[in-house]
Amino acid sequence: MPIAHRVSTFGTSIFAEMTLLANQHKAINLSQGFPDFDGPDDVKAAATAAIAAGQNQYALSNGQIDLRQAIAAHAHRFYGQAVNPDTEVTVTSGATEALFAAIIGLVNPGDEVILFEPFYDGYVPDVIMAGGAPRFVPLRAPDWRIDLDELATAFNNRTRAIVVNTPHNPTGKVYSRAELEAIAALCQKWNAVAISDEVYEHIIFDGAQHHRLAQLPGMAERTVTISSQGKTFSFTGWKIGWAIAPLDLTTGIRRAHQFITFAAATPMQAAAAYALGLDDEYYSTLAADYQRRRDYLVEALRRSGLEVGAPSGTYFIMGDISRFGFDDDVAFCRYLTAEIGVAAIPPSAFYSDEHKSLGKAYARFAFCKRMETLERAAERLSRLKR
Repeated sequence: MPIAHRVSTFGTSIFAEMTLLANQHKAINLSQGFPDFDGPDDVKAAATAAIAAGQNQYALSNGQIDLRQAIAAHAHRFYGQAVNPDTEVTVTSGATEALFAAIIGLVNPGDEVILFEPFYDGYVPDVIMAGGAPRFVPLRAPDWRIDLDELATAFNNRTRAIVVNTPHNPTGKVYSRAELEAIAALCQKWNAVAISDEVYEHIIFDGAQHHRLAQLPGMAERTVTISSQGKTFSFTGWKIGWAIAPLDLTTGIRRAHQFITFAAATPMQAAAAYALGLDDEYYSTLAADYQRRRDYLVEALRRSGLEVGAPSGTYFIMGDISRFGFDDDVAFCRYLTAEIGVAAIPPSAFYSDEHKSLGKAYARFAFCKRMETLERAAERLSRLKR
């Protein structure tokens, strides 16, 4: 029997493909962006305590009140953002669902949604399932800058939304305030919604500053801010995310969310509420620990012969593989996994067909791993230069 047209063009996720290949060859997996370590013990204890206390039935669809209040308090604490936890916060099954609920709840068939390339691989399927049309604007290597003329040309009277991911997966770019101001001006000119994916908001380096798009003048009423506990607290399997948006946009998000997952896991919401209240030292230590891992892997990749710039945020590194003579990034990453024993992601998977060639000179490596994992990867990567 034929499958639905809306999913007929979707293939297997590149993450699943590379992880399967890594398992087959017993490679060190630097492809998928999840830690090989747990987050804080006291956050785990908060989840266990919630289970023991009987918080095991369906949560409120919009999210448990303690977590919605914690999300609002976090927004005020770090950004000075005033958020109403009752009407402007929706808790979802991870940021992935928040993105889907926002796009399904706000985009009509035929609407255009602007996506920067390379993009997180869930964005395009979300737009297609909503009946929308993706409109692509590539970030330009090696500094992953926005061509503001290209961006301005992408906006038109069919533009419903733009998705902005900062800090950016897979490049590690942290959007500057000037770049966000340019995006904000175009959103206001064309009456477009901004969907701001900020899941790496606390993983930033070298004095970089994460600016929240919703805080720019004229953007509070048209921005959906999405984040989660997975990246900040290293519990990606708990799948607790959220969307912050003004009431009219929140209405669309919640009407979609109630028929996607209805509610996220109750005890994990209690633990996420606890985690968001951790002291400033936790957040600064998180960034410092990841910066040490970044620096180590950057140097290991450079010694192996890749051209690498140090990312300003996230836990990903893009390495230029041009000198190795492979036809494309997929062939390189398959060789790297099977012959060298280290798995990476070919970033051409994060581009439209029109611009896929822009990703073929790179491989993406994740450094959200224990130091001993990175040390073993570095030893294997040294074979590349030989």
